[in-house]
Amino acid sequence: MDYDTATKQIRALAHGETDTVALMATLACEIHHAHPLADWTGFYRVTAPETLKIGPYQGGHGCLVIPFSRGVCGAAARTGQIQNVPDVDAFPGHIACSSSTRSELVIPVWNGAGKLLGVLDLDSNTPAAFTKADEDWLVPLLAEIFERAE
Repeated sequence: MDYDTATKQIRALAHGETDTVALMATLACEIHHAHPLADWTGFYRVTAPETLKIGPYQGGHGCLVIPFSRGVCGAAARTGQIQNVPDVDAFPGHIACSSSTRSELVIPVWNGAGKLLGVLDLDSNTPAAFTKADEDWLVPLLAEIFERAE
């Protein structure tokens, strides 16, 4: 995975943009095509209290609504913590939006004012597909790109 090239491309495409959905669409596309093991890449947006709804994504269909109380995405939104799950079948309460998903990385996304905008969700058909290096790349990149998002 070439993190530097992907970062430069994302920064160039997102430069000056503050619209949350436009930024999410751009990042979903770029991350999906950059990560060799990502089979589904997208965002779930906070649309109501304790509620995530599907946002821009790449890949097959996803779940439309996820409560904070359920699944890997809900856990990331509820706790504000990264969820890197090497085996989704071992995650209590996992929501199988796709039966082929074996591992998942979900990262909370905040704007610069500390508002939770949603979560970035990467799914893979490969067990243990996502690494600490993926987290270390995405966390600061998301903070930078969504700093001025509304």
